[in-house]
Amino acid sequence: MINRVILTGRLARDPELRKTQSGLSVCGFQLAVDRPKLKGQDEAVTDWISCQAWRQSADYICNYAKKGALLAVDGRIQTRSYDNASGQKVNVTEVVCERVEIQRQASSQASSKSQYKGGSTTRDNTAGRSSSSAYGSTGFANPEYQDPFGEDYSSGPTLDISSDDLPF
Repeated sequence: MINRVILTGRLARDPELRKTQSGLSVCGFQLAVDRPKLKGQDEAVTDWISCQAWRQSADYICNYAKKGALLAVDGRIQTRSYDNASGQKVNVTEVVCERVEIQRQASSQASSKSQYKGGSTTRDNTAGRSSSSAYGSTGFANPEYQDPFGEDYSSGPTLDISSDDLPF
């Protein structure tokens, strides 16, 4: 059986960090995810999806993401229930994040060519480690990085690759 969710959406409000009795960090947040417009539909429909991140992912989100930030989330759907203060049973369905990535906005990328190009910082909840990649898009990685294939690198060395060097 498969229980896998991949979402990209904006934070509806600032994330909330809490600690369990054993000291684990847990972050609750809500993503606003637009559905694709259907033919003849004037406005997009937005789904408000509750998410939960644990440990280092929770700390990462609460430290670096604020309301309106674009997040990519990889996780699983989980349901739980509890009794509220008035004794009613409340059912909750949420995404438990296993991997979270803060995306840099396209407008900030176009506004300054001298800024860091590429790079995304990902927080992997399963292993609790972060990594940087030249294929994502946040500004939290090394600002000195230059994309060798970017527009600003035209005066640098060229790549000489023959078809024998390619693995396909």
